[in-house]
Amino acid sequence: MAARDWRELIADKQRRQEESIPKEWRIAVPPLTQRDVTRVPETCGLLSSKELEITNADVPTLLSKLALTEWSSYEVTLAFYKRAIVAHQVVNCLTEIFVERALARARELDDHLKRTGKVVGPLHGLPVSCKDMLRIKGQENCIGYASYIGKIAEFNSVLVDIMYECGANPFVQTNVPQTLMWPETHNLVFGRTLNPYNRTLTPGGSSGGEGALVGMRGSPLGIGSDVGGSIRIPAAFTNLYGLRPSYNRTPHAGAVGTMDGQDSVVATFGPLCNDPDGVRIFMKAVLAAKPWLKDPLAIRKERMGPGRVRVE
Repeated sequence: MAARDWRELIADKQRRQEESIPKEWRIAVPPLTQRDVTRVPETCGLLSSKELEITNADVPTLLSKLALTEWSSYEVTLAFYKRAIVAHQVVNCLTEIFVERALARARELDDHLKRTGKVVGPLHGLPVSCKDMLRIKGQENCIGYASYIGKIAEFNSVLVDIMYECGANPFVQTNVPQTLMWPETHNLVFGRTLNPYNRTLTPGGSSGGEGALVGMRGSPLGIGSDVGGSIRIPAAFTNLYGLRPSYNRTPHAGAVGTMDGQDSVVATFGPLCNDPDGVRIFMKAVLAAKPWLKDPLAIRKERMGPGRVRVE
């Protein structure tokens, strides 16, 4: 069979993405002349007052109410998913949308807490958005390349596995620039991501999809990557807290990149969040999971003490 034209691949991918958005979550999109769209989630009429309360809460509040069963993982995930879809319709920040899968995971977390009386881990029930570099088994990662369309992840990135173990709920993947090396976010597959504070400007890059989404509170915490500013630039442009950890402080194994195997320019994964406590909580959870046991290049917390070499 002849190879499909790249334009056909892009058109098909865009159609599939459009069909993944629930029809009942579509809103009347404001004209581009409306630059600031940060209040659209609160004025569009899609989210209830409780859903707005949930999505405006900081990470410590969310985790506390989830652990105390004041809010269920299902209703928290649903609220953030609706707000994420609203954000996407006005700033074009998402790549992969998998509503039913995320809600099924939320039900599992609620069932576990009800059955055992214990949370799965320190991030129990927290929806987390992931930059398109992070593999989530069963989902696509094209990182803006037409030639990568249709490549389904056969396994999770190590960081995604750790988030699942900690009780988090990865629920969307976000847009990136082609080649991942631009300080803005645009590619031929998904188009350009806009800054929610001013849609004539960029949200930065390369984690610009995360910056735009978290900046609109469509996700309580997002995972980006950074070599020379790819977390820090979007955080600055969208009024967020962001952390680029030291090289290999967080696990990189299993991530999608442009040149597998090259180790001269390697990104480090880190969080973007509306509150500094969310950054701290995420990093503490990931490091407590001992990522070096899953990714041998991740920096170990324990260090061997001084000793003598003994040869027998």
